[in-house]
Amino acid sequence: MDFLLDPNLWIAFAMLTALEIVLGVDNIIFISILVGRLPPEMRDKARRLGLGFAMASRLLLLFSLSWVMGLTADLFNVLGQGISGRDLVLLFGGLFLLWKASHEIFVEVEATGEGQPGAAPDAAALKAAGSRLFWAIIGQIAVIDIVFSLDSVITAVGMVDEIGVMIAAVVTSVGVMLVAAKPIGEFVDRHPSVKVLALAFLIMVGMALTAEAFDVHVPKGYIYAAMAFSLAVEALNIRARAKRRALQQAGHAPH
Repeated sequence: MDFLLDPNLWIAFAMLTALEIVLGVDNIIFISILVGRLPPEMRDKARRLGLGFAMASRLLLLFSLSWVMGLTADLFNVLGQGISGRDLVLLFGGLFLLWKASHEIFVEVEATGEGQPGAAPDAAALKAAGSRLFWAIIGQIAVIDIVFSLDSVITAVGMVDEIGVMIAAVVTSVGVMLVAAKPIGEFVDRHPSVKVLALAFLIMVGMALTAEAFDVHVPKGYIYAAMAFSLAVEALNIRARAKRRALQQAGHAPH
C-alpha cells in the first residue's frame, strides 16, 4: 500500500481524471441530445446505460492495451497515406457524428413535426414505439462511445504507465459525467438555441475526428474555446430574453 503515498501517482491520477472529464464533454452532449428525444420517464435509464457503455468500453480497451496500440499500425496505403485501424474507427465515427448532428439540426430547425391524419395510436403501440426508439438511441450511443473511448484510452496511455491509475481515473470521470449529464441535458432541453449550438459543437468534433483519421491533427482546445465563447454569448442572450420577459410581464401587471 506504500504506492498510495506516492505524490506522483496522485498527480497523475488528478491530471488524467481532469483530462478524461474534458474529453467526455462531447460524449455527454451527444448523450444528452439523443436522450432528450425519449419520453421523460425513460431518460434517466438511457443516460445511465449510455454512460455505463462509455465506462465499459474504456475499461475493455484498457484491458486490451496491446491490441489498442496495434491499431496504430498501418493496414494499407491510399495515395501515399497510411491508414491504420485507429484511422478507420475515427473516420467512420467522425462521419457518423457529422450525419447524426446534421440530421438533428434539421429536425430542430426545419422539421414541422406534424403527423399524418388518422386514428390515434393505442397505448400498446405507443409503448412499443417508445421501446424501439429507446434501444435505437442506446445503440447509437454505444457506437459513438467506442469512438470517443478509443481516443480517450490512447491519450491515457500516453500520459500514465500504471493501469490501475488509468482505471481509477476512468471510473471517477464517468462518475462525474453521470452526475453532470442530467442537469446538462435538462438545460439543453429548456433552451433550443443552446441545443443547436451543442449540435454545431458535435459537427466540429466530427470534422476533427475525420481529419484526425488522415493525420491532420486539430487541437481540441480550439474547438472547446470556440464552443465556450459561443455558450458565453448565448448565456448573455438567455439572460437578456429573461429580463425582457420580466419587464413585459411587469408592464402588463395590474396596478
